[in-house]
Formats: sequence, C-alpha cells, structure tokens
Amino acid sequence: MAIWEYFLLFFCVLLGGALAFRFHGKAQNALKLVLSFSGAYLLGITVLHLMPGAFSIPEASAGLWILGGFLVQLLLEQLSQGVEHGHIHVHEHGRSRMAIQVMIGLSLHAFLEGMPLSHYDSFHAIQHGHAHGHQHLLLGIVLHKLPAAFALVSLLLLSHFRNQTAWLCLAFFASMSPLGALVAGSFNLSPLAMANLLGFVIGSFLHIATTILFEADDDRQHHVSWLKMGVILLGMGLALIADFL
Repeated sequence: MAIWEYFLLFFCVLLGGALAFRFHGKAQNALKLVLSFSGAYLLGITVLHLMPGAFSIPEASAGLWILGGFLVQLLLEQLSQGVEHGHIHVHEHGRSRMAIQVMIGLSLHAFLEGMPLSHYDSFHAIQHGHAHGHQHLLLGIVLHKLPAAFALVSLLLLSHFRNQTAWLCLAFFASMSPLGALVAGSFNLSPLAMANLLGFVIGSFLHIATTILFEADDDRQHHVSWLKMGVILLGMGLALIADFL
C-alpha cells in the first residue's frame, strides 16, 4: 500500500467524526442517505469485484470464510450496537460502559476489514493481469468509515464524554484499519490465504450492506423514497465502474 492510502484510511475517520462535533443531532436525514449510498456501494463491489476474486482460487474455502465473516460481524454487533449502520442508542444506565463496548466492536471490525488491503494489488494482478485495481475496496472502506465515525462521535457526545476523550477515541478507531493493513502486510500471504481472508471480509460486508439497505425502508412498509432509491442506484453504479477509476 502507498503511504497516501494509509493516510486516507486514517483521516477519512477523523473527517466523519469532526462533522459529528459540528452537526450531531442535526443531520440524521443526511446520514441515512450517506449510509444508503455506502451500503449500496459495499454490496456492489462485494458482488461484482470481491466475490469473483475470492472464488477464483479453486483450493480456497471462500464460502466457509464468507459464512464465518458474516457470523463474526453478527457477534461484533453485539458490542458495537449497530453504530456502523448509523444506529445511535444511548441508555441512561451504563452509558460509559456501552460507549467503550461500542469502541471495541468497531475497532475489531475496522482492523479485520483493513487486512486485505495490503495484498489486494498483487492478488488483483493474478486475476486480471495488471496491478492497479484495489481502489474499489479502499473506497468502500472509506465510504463505510465516514458515517460510522459520525455515529460513533455522536454516541460519545450523547454519553457525555468530554470532547478531548471523544477525539482520543476517534483517533484510536481511525488507526485500526491502517494498522490491520500494516500487520497483514508484514506477512507473505499466498493467493490461497488471500482468497480466504477476502472471503472473511466479504461476509462482513454482506452483513453490513444488506442491513443498511433493509433499513432504508424507514416505515417498514416495503417502500423506499425515490431520493433514497436514486442514492442506492448511484452507489451501485459507482461500484459497476469502480475498476475504471
């Protein structure tokens, strides 16, 4: 990975959190639209780009790893309370404990999803014959992290954490995906190991993206507004042309 990619992973989280300091409690409708866009893009790149790569190695057990990633994300949500989907729930009792629990869940998820980035260029080259092409995965993580950081800081502020503490928590969360990429990059992963690791992240992405899109139906009447439908189509369209960017 290039140094600018590590910086992008880190500072996109700081940007999402900084917006929450300014607009938390005032931008819920905009946050829902951003989440719908990011969920559609995540689903698009998962189906169009990541899954074909994971299943291109016959010896890999990508299907099992996808199920594993889905189940691990389900377990992590017991800690994160769905903050990665934009959920901001504050309970009167145990607010500090809940906020720390959310931090742990989000940070573990961020670390795991950052791991494939360091080897994705070489893995992509095996599939397509050229080394450029992992920006769609990087962009998917960035688009997912922005609203997650916004929701995290909103939760911390509503839990009456001081601004300095919230910034420290945000910086810790921001460092997790770059750290995951850095740790994985220190190992020489074979295409087989990379396909399985990618399958694990695919499972996580599938859980997050489908949950976001199911929740795009605000009134639970199987109806999505035309504005949200347009945003969802835009996200999928961007995933479709991601390899050309």
